[in-house]
Amino acid sequence: MTTATAVSTKERESLGEFLLRAPAVGPALALIVAIVLFSLATDTFFDLDNLSTVVQQSLVVGTLALGQTLVILISGIDLSNAASMVVATLIMAKLAAAGANGFVALLAGVVLTIIVGIFIGGLATRIKLPAFIITLGTFTMLTAVSKLIAGGQAVPVTDGLLQWLGTKRYLFGGIPITYGMTLALLMYLGVWYALTKTAWGKHVYAVGNAPESARLSGIKVNRTVLSVYIVAGLTFGIAAWQALGRTPNADPNQFQLGNLDSITAVVLGGTSLFGGRGSVLGTLMGALVVAVLRSGLTQMNVDGNYQDLATGALLIAAVVVDRIARRQQQS
Repeated sequence: MTTATAVSTKERESLGEFLLRAPAVGPALALIVAIVLFSLATDTFFDLDNLSTVVQQSLVVGTLALGQTLVILISGIDLSNAASMVVATLIMAKLAAAGANGFVALLAGVVLTIIVGIFIGGLATRIKLPAFIITLGTFTMLTAVSKLIAGGQAVPVTDGLLQWLGTKRYLFGGIPITYGMTLALLMYLGVWYALTKTAWGKHVYAVGNAPESARLSGIKVNRTVLSVYIVAGLTFGIAAWQALGRTPNADPNQFQLGNLDSITAVVLGGTSLFGGRGSVLGTLMGALVVAVLRSGLTQMNVDGNYQDLATGALLIAAVVVDRIARRQQQS
C-alpha cells in the first residue's frame, strides 16, 4: 500500500514537472481536441478556407498575447493592451482620413502604444505601483479617449498601407494566407529568439522568477521591466495594424474583451501568472485555442455571451492547472 502510494505520488510529480518543462504541450493537445470536436460537430469547420479564417481571426489576439506574454513573464499584467490598440487604430484611421501619408499614420499609432508602455513601465518601476492598478486605470482612460476620438462613429480606412496586412495570397495555389500571418510568425520568431538566445531574455525570466535575486546578481531590474513594457507597447501598435488589415474600420467598440482573450491565450499557453516561466510557442497555441473555440461555437450557433462564458472558464481552468503544477514542483 505504502509502495503504491509512493509510486502514485511520483507519477503526479512527474506529470507536474513535465507540464512545467514543456508548457506548450498542454495547449497543443487542447488545440487538437478542439479541432476534432468542432470538425465532428459541424460540416464546415474542417475546411481549408475556414481554418485559414480561424488563423486570421487569431492574429490580433495572438499579437496582443505576444506582448502580454512578456509582461506576464516579469510578474506583471496589462489590462489596457486592447484599449491601447483600439486608440491606435482610431489615430491611424483619423490621420489617414485627414489626408496624412499612410506610413505617418501607422507610425503615429505605433508611437502612441509605445508611449503608453513607457507610462505604465515608468509608474511600475519609479513609483512601484502594482501593474494591475496602473493598467486598470490606463484601460479606463484609454477607453474614454477612444470614444472621444471616434465621436460616436466608426472610422473607415481606405489607405492601402493600413490595409496591407489583410492582403491575401494563395500558398501552393490553394491555401489562403495573408501578409498579416507572415508578420505575426516573424514577430513570434523574433521574440522567441530574444527570450531564449539573448541576455535580455534571460534577464526577463530572472526578474519574473525572483526580482530580488536578479538585482543581487547585477541585473538592472527596473531597466528590464521598462524595456518589457516598451517592447509590449510596440507589439500592441502592430496589433492595431493587424486589426485594420483584418477589418478596415476603426471602431471604439471593437475588442472590448481583447485584454481577457490575450491573458487567456497566454495563461492557456503555459505562461505562469506568477512570472518567470512560459514560452511564446505556448502563447501561439493558446491564441489558436481561443480562436478555434470562438469560431467553433459560432458555427454551432452558440450565443456570444456563452462564448465569453466559455473563454472565462477556460482562463480559470488554466490558472488552476498552473497553480497545481507549481505546487507539485515545490512539494
